[in-house]
Amino acid sequence: MSKNEAASDGDVSGLERARPVAPPRVGPRRRRPGVIALGVVLIAGGGVGGSMLYLHNGQRAPVLTVVRHIPVGATITDADLGEASVALDPSIRAVPSRDRGSVVGKRAAAALTPGSLLSSSQVTTATLLKSGEQLVPVGLKPEQVPASSGTFLFPGAQVQIVQVPGENQPAKTPGAQADGQPISARVVQVGAPAPGTGAVVVDVAVASVDGPRLAGWVSSGNARILVNAPGDGA
Repeated sequence: MSKNEAASDGDVSGLERARPVAPPRVGPRRRRPGVIALGVVLIAGGGVGGSMLYLHNGQRAPVLTVVRHIPVGATITDADLGEASVALDPSIRAVPSRDRGSVVGKRAAAALTPGSLLSSSQVTTATLLKSGEQLVPVGLKPEQVPASSGTFLFPGAQVQIVQVPGENQPAKTPGAQADGQPISARVVQVGAPAPGTGAVVVDVAVASVDGPRLAGWVSSGNARILVNAPGDGA
């Protein structure tokens, strides 16, 4: 073989070695429509679930709150109520603000404290007058109303009502006090002081057998209310 032929063969071998190698042909991946559909459903479901969770946690509702102390049995007034926008747990049955008008005028079924949410179970239309009882209004002059009446004289409070001698009436002898035995009573409502006079009317519930006797004491102005200590029975 001549030098020219050998050189020519070397050039050809070098060209073959320098020629780029074509990558192997890869066929298109086989798509699985079922897997794709499942992925779409999971993504969509996760988005909806996240949105619902966000809305649930961030949703706030306007509800009624208690802004003043309301004793049990007291009539709820508009001034006793406030409003707040809070995120509620489904187990909390707070009264919506839109029902404010239906709450005013009802009675407190339990003692309500300022700053608490008002629930439907805490209001009632029932009175504190029970079967076998009579309601008797007792008028008190300003000097007969306890200075701490707001603390001790409230709906549901247990009291004793006694008969005292009139201004021009001498005290009865011990042997003649059968009519003056104390009457156990329960406060149903305490009225506001009358303009000008300051007199206060306290509605009390007493046993039916004591009603007429108490009414007689009240008419003669001889009835006085003694407030029992909290927790003491009548």
